[in-house]
Amino acid sequence: MSLTSGLESPRTPLRRFLDRELSAGPRPLRESFRAQHATQHVLLPPPGVGTEAGTVGTAIDQRLRLAFTAAAPVDEATLIGIELSGHCGGAGLRMRAVGNELAVRLTETVHRLGLDSRKLELERTQDEEEDLARMLLAAAWYQVGCRTSIGFTYTPLFLTAWEDPDAFTLQRLLDLPHRDLVADVVNQVYKAADGPLDGLRADTEPTHCTGGPTFAGVDLDADADLIVDGLLLDFKSTRHPHQLSKRTAWQLLGYLLLDTSDRYRIDTLGLYLTRSGTLASWPVDDYLALLGARRRDLHTFRASFGELLSGCPADRIPFDTGQEDRAHRLLEQLAPVIPAGHCPVCAQPMPGSTRRPRVYCSRWCSVRVHTMRRYGWLPTRQTPL
Repeated sequence: MSLTSGLESPRTPLRRFLDRELSAGPRPLRESFRAQHATQHVLLPPPGVGTEAGTVGTAIDQRLRLAFTAAAPVDEATLIGIELSGHCGGAGLRMRAVGNELAVRLTETVHRLGLDSRKLELERTQDEEEDLARMLLAAAWYQVGCRTSIGFTYTPLFLTAWEDPDAFTLQRLLDLPHRDLVADVVNQVYKAADGPLDGLRADTEPTHCTGGPTFAGVDLDADADLIVDGLLLDFKSTRHPHQLSKRTAWQLLGYLLLDTSDRYRIDTLGLYLTRSGTLASWPVDDYLALLGARRRDLHTFRASFGELLSGCPADRIPFDTGQEDRAHRLLEQLAPVIPAGHCPVCAQPMPGSTRRPRVYCSRWCSVRVHTMRRYGWLPTRQTPL
């Protein structure tokens, strides 16, 4: 199962669960995000980036991770993609051999440049950054093979290797990225070196950072970017950094919920916008409050989320009546019980009042109730107030 795919459609059990649990919706969080995003200057992709914007995003994500910790110079998705490329017909063995050469070259370069050394600046020389960018862009194409075999066949890597396997070498691979792709990655690195991300890096040690954290014990693929001393940080290279999508808001919370054993001791959630150089963050309690989470106890929230993931294919739209009935029953079982004296919308204790009893804890909840009812998100099991 995949967290990102489960958030794409409002019909998946995963989205239905979170939409119901987060009674305030994304609007209050968006307002908080905009208040933190005061930067007006945005690095736009050069013309040559085109449809390769996702490739650039993957490359800059990995470059910024390596600035914090070089414990894994080549990320797991790239290594898997390299291995899987060997199964792609006649050119497959050549692609895998070149991919392994790339992994060796990238590892050597990362260590030689000391990318995570706090004694050195975040950025390196222009030539060194361009060299790194070419390797990371090539690695990003291998990552596509880890996620979708069909998508991999459309990458410049695959097309070039398939056209002439004998001529496909590491140097040929590193020559493939368009100069605008390389420039786009390098520009975002220099943007990061002159902003709040550099300050965060300077205040930490590599041993306190985890790049590409994984979440054991949960059958759901999720690729968070970085955890820095309790701060879970996701990098976004969108060309519209002033906007915070509902999917992004839910995604950050999903990472938090997946850490069921509290291995990473996450106490803050954050976003770094690579094109505007903005770092926005929220303590976990504030994040839950802004989203109107019905369950503010993190242990309880994680337990319910885990039950959902183990009880059905939560990231997929039910394809028949049997699956839909199963998902519906499970969601009903996991509906929060609203005890007396608590707001029927957000499930939080009602504030005291010397006047007539209040129906909702806030004006926002009195507005949200109409949306919650329209979509069937109000709990069906409830103790009368």
